[in-house]
Amino acid sequence: MKYLTIFMMALFFMACGPATTEESGNEEDAMEESSDDMASAQETAASDEAGKDIVALAMDTESLSTLVAAVKAGGLVETLQGEGPFTVFAPTNEAFAALPEGTLESLLKPENKDQLVSILTYHVVPGKVMSSDLSDGQKATTVNGADITVSLNGGAMINDAKVAMADVEASNGVVHVINKVILPPSEN
Repeated sequence: MKYLTIFMMALFFMACGPATTEESGNEEDAMEESSDDMASAQETAASDEAGKDIVALAMDTESLSTLVAAVKAGGLVETLQGEGPFTVFAPTNEAFAALPEGTLESLLKPENKDQLVSILTYHVVPGKVMSSDLSDGQKATTVNGADITVSLNGGAMINDAKVAMADVEASNGVVHVINKVILPPSEN
């Protein structure tokens, strides 16, 4: 449950868009940082992810540290460490950094916990959904209660977030790393 929460938080922040060149120095540096984050996530996934729950997997993936912090702030760690299975669409640190200035900081405040949880749970689908299970135009109901839409034209997408790495298996589900924080309809 803990990993699910972390991944959900990461996803939330990614949906707001990629890091700007002002934050990373220039576009080339931002691309290199993104590649480094994905390489780190892939190394973690390739090692021993199937033995770890979603939260532990996220905690061991540097590019998902913001998601982990959000999951902790939302009190979702135990849930995402639970039996599951869960499918988490996990936004990267860059995804969270692309949110409008002050958004992440605001969401992490205790008084905004309900909004944070709503966004994070929008990144989680009950059950283990592998990329091979997806079809173009498919809708899936999230733990939040709202639907996400899958698009497979030009690469896998969840709403308007690209899937950067698919099928990272955990002991209690699967994680798909995405490049944006996706927002539930009521948060748009």
